[in-house]
Amino acid sequence: NDVATSTNRSANVAPATSAAMTEADAIAKEKAIWETIRAKDYDAFASMLASDQIEVLDVGVHDKAGSVAGVKDFEPSEVVFSDWKYLPIDKDAFVVIYSVNVKGKFKGKAFAPQNARGSSAWVLRDGKWVAIFHQECPIKPPMTPAPTPATATKPAASPSSSPVAAATPGSDAIANEKMVWDLFKSKNYDAFANLLAADFMEVEPDNVYDKAGSVKGVSMFNASKAVLSDFKTVNIDADAAIVTYSVENPGVFPGPERHSSIWVNRDGKWMGLFHHGGTPVVKAPATPKASASPAQ
Repeated sequence: NDVATSTNRSANVAPATSAAMTEADAIAKEKAIWETIRAKDYDAFASMLASDQIEVLDVGVHDKAGSVAGVKDFEPSEVVFSDWKYLPIDKDAFVVIYSVNVKGKFKGKAFAPQNARGSSAWVLRDGKWVAIFHQECPIKPPMTPAPTPATATKPAASPSSSPVAAATPGSDAIANEKMVWDLFKSKNYDAFANLLAADFMEVEPDNVYDKAGSVKGVSMFNASKAVLSDFKTVNIDADAAIVTYSVENPGVFPGPERHSSIWVNRDGKWMGLFHHGGTPVVKAPATPKASASPAQ
């Protein structure tokens, strides 16, 4: 659930395999939904989305109707995928993460090739796999973090003595996310690590990180001025939920960003499983959108 600025962090991720879905099948489903857009088969595209699907873009957070309307302006002529990763949520849901390079037209006008990191969550509903979430952020090179005092990488208090650390996540994904940011502000990184699943993954503009990389990353930025707003949640199933929101962190982020997290209930304990950050907030596209994924 790391929302740190881009840093050179380790990203050796090896998620477990779900018995309900193979990685190859998961990738095939994501490619298939892109193909419906290329073929301008918007009915097929809509049929592959959950009724409560949510799409996180720089220009806003869209529901299913907004996603279907958006792809009608987009005409991809070339789509190249790479760096696929697969993260099971539970037996009935999964996340796929990838990089994508897109060429094409938007509202009839050609745009420059675009590179993005994308993530999509899929869920099994009434015997059919449907996409329930998608987000993208532009691919950017790692940035060197600003110098910080040596004490900034140490917890401000131990989990046993910190009131914030004593809090336990529950089914309220918004409350869970606010709890995480309170831990960032108190520099209690051990407590933050305790909230994450062992197979946690994070998508940022510079890379995809495992749990260790995320914990290291949040210890290298200042969250004291961070302000969260515009929360929206969607339940994936009884044991998993998505929360998306905007973050302003003056002096750390170049501007407002959109972030999303997936929280899961495993063996009666809620924990952070996935985070996608670094999607810039803009009032209107400065250039034609290149993304045509389930989130477009």
